Amino acid sequence: MTDSNSIRVLYSQEQLPIFQNRMYATADEGRACLKGDVVLVQDENTGLIFNSAFSSKVMAYDGSYQNEQAVSPSFRQHLDTVANIISRIMGVNALVEVGCGKAFFLDLLADRGADISGFDPSYEGESTRVQKRFFDASVDMQANGLILRYVLEHVQNPLGFLERLRGANGGKGRIYIEVPCFDWIFQRRAWYDIFYEHVNYFRLDDLRRMFGCVIESGHLFGGQYLYIVAELSTLKVPEINDQAIVNLPADFFAGVSLFERGDSAPSVVLGGDSKGVIFSLLSERAGDPVSAVMDINPAKQGCYLPATGLPVHSPDEVLPGLAPGSTIYVMNSNYLEEIKAMSDNAFDYVGVDNE
Repeated sequence: MTDSNSIRVLYSQEQLPIFQNRMYATADEGRACLKGDVVLVQDENTGLIFNSAFSSKVMAYDGSYQNEQAVSPSFRQHLDTVANIISRIMGVNALVEVGCGKAFFLDLLADRGADISGFDPSYEGESTRVQKRFFDASVDMQANGLILRYVLEHVQNPLGFLERLRGANGGKGRIYIEVPCFDWIFQRRAWYDIFYEHVNYFRLDDLRRMFGCVIESGHLFGGQYLYIVAELSTLKVPEINDQAIVNLPADFFAGVSLFERGDSAPSVVLGGDSKGVIFSLLSERAGDPVSAVMDINPAKQGCYLPATGLPVHSPDEVLPGLAPGSTIYVMNSNYLEEIKAMSDNAFDYVGVDNE
């Protein structure tokens, strides 16, 4: 547990939905979702950044949680890149994906010939490769490589979690970690990328300082994600240095009102995911509410967003009714060309993370 005297507050936001990817059956249920505060702090001993107001007691994942991005061709291309990194550095034998979710990436590696198992207590499929439980010391297997994608940002006390994984794997093996990049968030003033659900916010230097032997590291997906491959046996408590000290820019929260567009035109958002949820909520609080939300994920369509209660539509439901030249706010510019092609390039498109 971190001493409160050794932390420095970086950013705060009240009453965000605790699950930005949980979908709701009605608008009222969405608006009434459980909420929590975000108080981002930096530990002045380790340099790690986390939400000091986070409580793991309220986090319970179930089938209404929808965060699958693999329906997008752009994201599938990203997954191919990650699979190539893992195969090149960790091989294809005796791999374990910890927190494999709906097992899309696990199946991708298996289809490429990898000997891989997955662990996730919330898994709802029928694959014999996946055990619906945590990977811990009671598991009768050890891996040559552990894969940890979009897990560590959700885990309170990430160092303790990694220590338990090391113990469960007999103190050996390599680990691939992929998480959102906090440098990208504050450099882009991406206030819509800070969520209650993400208790930790990592920079590449943070992960490098957590291991004595780093084999490879870098950025992915237009800089939004970072990864590291390291020897699990060399895990250590990081020490802060001058380069690890972070200060958010003074104008970090500028432009919350849909980039101060200053008109009353409808504001259509592409992306009913994490970014779209926070973007829509804080825009509403700023007095500039979103008029429609689109998403290409069928599992989100027909459902309602947390906090705002906005319905999620398919692009086919929204685009035909938009006047030519209307503005579409694309929450992730990696998908900008996809939506342009889908809509015959008939509108004005704003890549929110490019502003």
